[in-house]
Amino acid sequence: MNTPTGRDDAPPTPLRLGTRRSKLAMAQSGMVAARVTDVTGRPVELVEITTYGDVSREALAQIGGTGVFVSALRDALLSGTIDFAVHSLKDLPTADPANLLLAAVPVREDPRDALVARGGRTFGNLPAGARIGTGSPRRMAQLNAWARSHRLEIETVPIRGNVDTRIGYVTSGTLDAVVLAAAGLNRIGRLAEASELIDVDVVLPAPGQGALAVECAASDPELAALLGELDDPVTRVAVTAERSLLAALEAGCSAPVGALADLVADGRNSELRLRGVVGTTDGTTQVQMSTTGPVPASDDEARAFGRELAVQMLAKGAAGLMGERTP
Repeated sequence: MNTPTGRDDAPPTPLRLGTRRSKLAMAQSGMVAARVTDVTGRPVELVEITTYGDVSREALAQIGGTGVFVSALRDALLSGTIDFAVHSLKDLPTADPANLLLAAVPVREDPRDALVARGGRTFGNLPAGARIGTGSPRRMAQLNAWARSHRLEIETVPIRGNVDTRIGYVTSGTLDAVVLAAAGLNRIGRLAEASELIDVDVVLPAPGQGALAVECAASDPELAALLGELDDPVTRVAVTAERSLLAALEAGCSAPVGALADLVADGRNSELRLRGVVGTTDGTTQVQMSTTGPVPASDDEARAFGRELAVQMLAKGAAGLMGERTP
């Protein structure tokens, strides 16, 4: 870890936080930087890094999805260009990287998806044939399934771009609505533009959605311990279970898989409930299951919890639903 140099009263060396250049990534990283300074007393400077996912205009499913927003930041960590990095946790590959540590998972924000629609319409009140933009096969699968079950006629349209670009499709009239992560809208101060927060009974979020990942080099245990002050144990076991389910399904972050783990209290005890869904993007077929049990006491227990539900989903045919069938 960088240490103060020179005179004893010299200001501490700033910690270098690697971040993507997008408005959302900068906002997220700025939040974490402020918390790190509060906890450690160390100033933090943001180091902007461009990832492959930022420059490619192809659909995420076409460029692999998994890791396209992460690899350049991890390379910078391993080379020592930065001291730690902040990621949207849903963008992280499920495999543990060599020589890196997930030092902290701060308290999760709202994991739900948000609808931004013309005229402030809700999903159930969209006009017949409404065109809904999203870059996520997961959202396509569940939106189409819900529309089919309620005899609504919609068209899901694949889109890319930052928040301004996506909402711009609605304000320009190109699309009737777009679906974005509520947490992202909130972090850049635009949650008020959402016409509806979509209930998780309609659309389960991506594994890890709404949570952030703070990563550093494994060779710097002192820094890892400092960053660990930002960790929220409940959020960590929840997202670990979700990501374990995703990994056991052998699916990447661009696959049509939704998962959410949350606490369920009965007045005396709390349990962890894990829900998962896999579906074809045209909405014709879904496997959706859930399980509830004691709150995992460790990451290993959380991983086992997620794997158990994945095994049940695979037995119901989940593996055959993760292809490229489109509406």
